[in-house]
Amino acid sequence: MEPRPDRPGVLGALAAGLLVIVFCLILLWRDPFLFWNDDYQISILPVFADIARSWGEGQWPILSPYSWVCGNLAGEFQYGTFSLFINAAVVGVWKIFHGFANQAAALSMAHLFVLASGGYVLARHRALSIGLSTMVALVSALNGWIICWGASDWFGALGAFAWMPWAWWGLEKALGPNVASTSSRWRFLWPVPFVYLLATGGFPYTILMLGLLVGWLTIKSVVEHRSVRSVVPMLLGVGLGFGIAAPAILALLSYVQGSAREAQSASAHWQWIVPPSALPGLFLPNWTVKWADFSTRYMPHTGTELACGLAAPAALLNGLVTHRREIIRRFRWDLALLGIVLVVTMLPTAGLFRWSFRWLPFFHLVLAVCAAETLSLLGNGRTQSSRPRWLSPGVVALVTTAITAFAMTVFGVGGPYRSPLTWILLVIAATWAMFDLLLTDMRAPAGLHRVRASRFGLFHAQWAPTVITLASLAATYFCIPPNCGVPRFNFRESLTDPAPLDPARLYLSVYPSPEHAYRLETQRNPVGQIVRPGSTSLWGGLRFVNGYSPIRPAGVGREFFFSIHGETDIGTATWLLYGEAGPDRLLARIGIDGLTVANEIGLNPEPSGEWELISASSEGRVFHRHGPPLGRVRSLTSLALGSDAEFATATITNVTESRNTVGADVVVPAGALPAAIAFSRPYFDGYKASFRGKEMAVSSQRHLFPIVQLPAGSRGNLELRYRPAWLLYGGGIAIGCAGIWLAGLFAAGIKR
Repeated sequence: MEPRPDRPGVLGALAAGLLVIVFCLILLWRDPFLFWNDDYQISILPVFADIARSWGEGQWPILSPYSWVCGNLAGEFQYGTFSLFINAAVVGVWKIFHGFANQAAALSMAHLFVLASGGYVLARHRALSIGLSTMVALVSALNGWIICWGASDWFGALGAFAWMPWAWWGLEKALGPNVASTSSRWRFLWPVPFVYLLATGGFPYTILMLGLLVGWLTIKSVVEHRSVRSVVPMLLGVGLGFGIAAPAILALLSYVQGSAREAQSASAHWQWIVPPSALPGLFLPNWTVKWADFSTRYMPHTGTELACGLAAPAALLNGLVTHRREIIRRFRWDLALLGIVLVVTMLPTAGLFRWSFRWLPFFHLVLAVCAAETLSLLGNGRTQSSRPRWLSPGVVALVTTAITAFAMTVFGVGGPYRSPLTWILLVIAATWAMFDLLLTDMRAPAGLHRVRASRFGLFHAQWAPTVITLASLAATYFCIPPNCGVPRFNFRESLTDPAPLDPARLYLSVYPSPEHAYRLETQRNPVGQIVRPGSTSLWGGLRFVNGYSPIRPAGVGREFFFSIHGETDIGTATWLLYGEAGPDRLLARIGIDGLTVANEIGLNPEPSGEWELISASSEGRVFHRHGPPLGRVRSLTSLALGSDAEFATATITNVTESRNTVGADVVVPAGALPAAIAFSRPYFDGYKASFRGKEMAVSSQRHLFPIVQLPAGSRGNLELRYRPAWLLYGGGIAIGCAGIWLAGLFAAGIKR
């Protein structure tokens, strides 16, 4: 199909996005907590609440003072720190919506709108009809993986993939149908913003998907045009897009080095791989076979992630059966990409990446495009006349669904959701097949012109696959719970209230694994007010060492053996509470002057005279160190217990602190001993210190917290600021690339 020049169909894209919004509202009417699960609760939403708070304070949310483990929001990458769209969406949602579940739903639905409209624009650019373009939009935004994981659990996946169809459209616009066109010099402008938004969206997997797409388009263009020149505008646009995203990418590369993500066990790369035996789930999502879960156990799993609305796989299969040669000749490149992505979903991962089923959104997008192209080809008069009149997409859907249902019965893989979903999808397929056969009979030569002029015939040709997709997906999500068995916690709005904890103190929380101890099936009562699992301390503006982090770039994450969900093992907890909770011990050096201990943990801090019990409830106990809260800037007399190095006690006044900077006036006594000034914040590479305008070296104790040494007899203002190299160099690259893009837009506007 020749691309449709400069006709993206803005109104159609808006309508497709609104259709997805209406669909989601129907699902929310049935389950108000649809988008409120697992990581969204314990990690994503509290961090976004802090991001909204940060912008309200007029500061870019690079660091957070409310978690040490999750304190480097830029280094975590998944929060879209450098995505203008995500930051604007967060600020807007927090201004308009209240209630955790409502905020989560609004944020996800905003990105689903973008994803659907992008799928529509991509399809219309390929000269597909409005109806088929709407089908592509629905499959892109409402497929099983996006709804069950991206929109309701791993928001970073949705935040990045929402821009994949837009990036694909921009890449094809940059290639253009005519390489020799005089306007080709400005084609590089099209993909730049979408590549930037995708790369900063918060999901490294999507960057790999984009890389595969760019490589595929490059090979395709070079082979078809027999010229490397044809891909130069596209590659230039991709380079500028990644250049604008340089701070996000460099931050990820910087903090993943030596982090917990590099220490993946070999078994993790075999988890959540799509088994070939699960592929019938494309037709019946209740098809249940064994998948390798998060613990590498092969457990029965319903194939909801493979749900794509029945129409797309049936249409593609019908085309390959009836017009295999023509389909392969016309769409061989798209089919090759589809096959590559499908194979990748079934392969074990390597390096920093795990869980290959995360490629499924890209598979669904490519499948929808291939199916829509096939339906468009089968819909023209010449192709209709050359195929068997009884063999149509609806008939193929019915036969394939029936065979899958029969196999489900024979092999006993129907799972707990076999009925009524199987019967509903059979009825939907039978209805499609019936109308296909009816119209096939009416397409006899004598009535050909009459049927083509018929409004119903036109509606069926363009909209039947869309209606089937919508009905099939609705039936799937009404019959199968979309949360795929991940935990859901009973977090209440009271978590925005810091009581009974003190915002002036730094807490260490000791609690069991939240995914087992606090999920609704185990704990029906509200949880989190005391122990604040994961990153939930950010809701109440409380300073905690704990936090949710799959990367754990802060040294405290590795030193205290924190897991992803912020809990530490019982051995480390015993060592900290019994051996390191006294005066001048490790917790005091860090600045920890508060403890919360879950009732499931039978530990109390020692020595008991150092701590007092402040509050107790059915959830846990709160302990405070005797006396006022410890200062956030302190003078240490030694760097470690038993160390030979001694330091003078400096006088510290006028402490000022923001997210990325802390300052204080320091007076060091005259004599032979220097002073060691400790800052109660997590240590990251990139801190810079200045004293009276002179740069000072920044060290750390075991990469736990920053330390600056000052000479004896000195006095003045000491400032510690976070200025990592990746931010300075990445910011410069981003500004330069953005300037080139804006200058290109201006020049293109003048030329036009």
